[in-house]
Amino acid sequence: MVRHAIKERNRGDVSITAEGVEQADLTARLFMDIPISRIFCSPLNRAKQTADMIGQALQLPIVEDFRLRERANWGDLPDQTFDQFVEIWDRCTKERDFSPPFGDSASQAGDRLSSCLKELSCQYSQECMVIVTHGGLITDFLINEFPEEALNGIHPNFINEQSHLISECSITKINCTSEGFRLIYFAETAHLRK
Repeated sequence: MVRHAIKERNRGDVSITAEGVEQADLTARLFMDIPISRIFCSPLNRAKQTADMIGQALQLPIVEDFRLRERANWGDLPDQTFDQFVEIWDRCTKERDFSPPFGDSASQAGDRLSSCLKELSCQYSQECMVIVTHGGLITDFLINEFPEEALNGIHPNFINEQSHLISECSITKINCTSEGFRLIYFAETAHLRK
């Protein structure tokens, strides 16, 4: 799973920045040495643009999947200020079953990604796929699927720190089998260092 590249700080379905283009390019180069067979992405621009750069490098088509969308996006609610968005986002993060006036609760979002990954794994078993999505959705999934003690082994106080743990274009690798999910590595960014 790849978090999208750095995005513009604005309301709505924003694009990635010039720095984000560089990040996506470095990420695409890394995947050129890995036998990737499929690329899936969120329908939001920042994820699509990141996935498109990876797809061009690997000469693979991109498949959009709504289940890979972030739990909420600033601008989903008309006239919402950034502070109002952050307030609702933070509440959803702390109260995982809180249903915001737009989007999904953190628990629902995590379940949505889990279901998507299980379905893709069954459909394309034994294949290595790239999933371009969002940081909040990745942590929502991890908190749903892994015990707190295991997550704290990745980063102390994982649940409270979750909003700051997944950098843009970081890679989290998981294995999905009939027994469940296995975390291989979390939010790796070595490929972004020039």
